[in-house]
Amino acid sequence: MSKSEPQNLKNHARFDPIFHFFLTWIALASIVIAIVYAVRHPCFYSVWWIVVAVAAFFALFKLRSYPLKVQDRVIRVEERLRLQALAPAAWHPQIYRLREDQLIALRFAADDEVVELAKQALEHNLNRKQIKERIKSWRADYWRV
Repeated sequence: MSKSEPQNLKNHARFDPIFHFFLTWIALASIVIAIVYAVRHPCFYSVWWIVVAVAAFFALFKLRSYPLKVQDRVIRVEERLRLQALAPAAWHPQIYRLREDQLIALRFAADDEVVELAKQALEHNLNRKQIKERIKSWRADYWRV
């Protein structure tokens, strides 16, 4: 998706081509190749290469999950600050009842509807997808990786 195309519910998911379409497939291929080699040439080292390939595969996903988790924490703080700025003071204690996935979904809601959506999220225990589906005015997030 280019930045010239408006972001919305249908196109907001982001792919990192190097991770999703190159590294993941190389890691999977390495596991398959190591298994085939171990079957054809059984020995300690061929089995060890299976272990190394599987470890590399899991390391790849762990290394991707850490920055995403940090990004989620930053989004959570940003959305709580935004809700404190936009919501009436009497509603501020409710902000901390919102779950992380609800706050992450609310980042796509424009300022004029985020407070009402936050209230609905709490009242109806909405999940991330349900919140996104209720957004009328989409607030793009092009920085998510």
